[in-house]
Order: sequence, then C-alpha cells, then structure tokens
Amino acid sequence: MSGDTGAGAAGWHDDEVVSAGLPDKRLARRFVRLLDQMSAAPGQPVPAACGDWAATKAAYRFFDNPRVTEHGMLAGHFAATAMRCAASEGPILILQDTTEFIYSRAQPGKIGFTKTINAGRYKAGQPNVVTSEC
Repeated sequence: MSGDTGAGAAGWHDDEVVSAGLPDKRLARRFVRLLDQMSAAPGQPVPAACGDWAATKAAYRFFDNPRVTEHGMLAGHFAATAMRCAASEGPILILQDTTEFIYSRAQPGKIGFTKTINAGRYKAGQPNVVTSEC
C-alpha cells in the first residue's frame, strides 16, 4: 500500500492478521501473502493480483478451505481498526460509498444471453441457452 499507515508499509498486514481467527500459522502466512498481493493490485481480479497460476490456485484453495471463514478473516481487521480508533486523538472520519444501482428498465424485454448451458442441444440442433427479462 502507498503511504505510511503507522505500522510501516511492509508490516501493515501484521496488525490485521495478529487477531484474525485463523486456526494455524500456515493459514495466517497465506492470508498475509494474499493481503500483500491484493493490496498491490486494488480492484483487480484474483488471477491478476496473484500474478501466476500457482499463486492464483493457492488463493482459491485458501478461500475454499472450510477452516477459513469470513468472520475469522475479518476479526483481525476489526480488532486493528478498534486499536487505531482508540489511539486516535482527533476526529475519526467514516466514509461510505452511497452509490446505488437501478436495474429496472422502461421497456423490459429480452436482454440477450445470460447463461449458456453446455448440457446438450435441443432436438433441432440449437444449443440450450437461457435468456432473461428485466
């Protein structure tokens, strides 16, 4: 990450992971590696952030691990945020994105292919395709 966060640019993840509810040190090390990769490429999908197939596969295995939970990963972040707030002497700004998306349309109709099913073909030979209406 750019800028100094108090823990230093290289060690900011340590504060986030120290209180994380991950069951062993290997998962904690992988979590630190993922935080480093994802923060170096904000907004990028996992394969682009990880850089190669081995790292991407390791990331997906981490996310698929039944011992890794959303609560466990966020616990450290919540604890680190609480510590930063407690250490602050001035006002704390809490920013929120209030962007709203509206998916309604004035003239609902077929919007095109939304899913292709590779499970076979109709009797006439056309592929099975699902279309949706908004």
